[in-house]
Amino acid sequence: MCNDYRLMVDVASIVEDFAHLKIKIRFGEGAPNIEAREDIKITDIAPIIRTLEGTRDEADLVRRRWSWPGRNKRPVYNFRSDGREFDSNRCLIVADGFYEFTEPTEKGKKRKDKWLFTKKDEPIFCIAGIWRETDDVGQAFAMLTMEPGPDIAPYHDRQIVILERDAWADWLDPSVSAKSLIRPLPAGTLNVEQVG
Repeated sequence: MCNDYRLMVDVASIVEDFAHLKIKIRFGEGAPNIEAREDIKITDIAPIIRTLEGTRDEADLVRRRWSWPGRNKRPVYNFRSDGREFDSNRCLIVADGFYEFTEPTEKGKKRKDKWLFTKKDEPIFCIAGIWRETDDVGQAFAMLTMEPGPDIAPYHDRQIVILERDAWADWLDPSVSAKSLIRPLPAGTLNVEQVG
């Protein structure tokens, strides 16, 4: 399951992409300095976009920790969406790529093969997420997961929920059914390349 993703674009590019969808990005905690990162890993701090109460055309970009401690103290970084509605605390996790790992095909190779997935013809995409307040780490987010779509199925038996661009505003609106937005992307939507 996704435990590593990438974001190589700057804040201005993110703001511009959302502006094309008529969503104004606010910085309730000040404009963050988001450096380009090849690998964002569990417990790292990363940008998310959250709902601003009472509006569909504005959202708040903040930086939060990826994962909260579970009951067994292991990090909750992926969260099953199956059959759930998520009527509060939704967020968009901005990325331009994510990684999956498979058993090595090369004989004698000790490390798993690393695959980079990007969305065809789109500089960024958004992963459906939820955030929560915890006593241990404050506010933190997790990525929602689902059954794999056709582009992911050869690599993993689950996948993160990647939202179509026209669903971003709906995901931020808790009155819109989450179940109506969580679906696999059509075959051929994602590029995949081996990077390790």
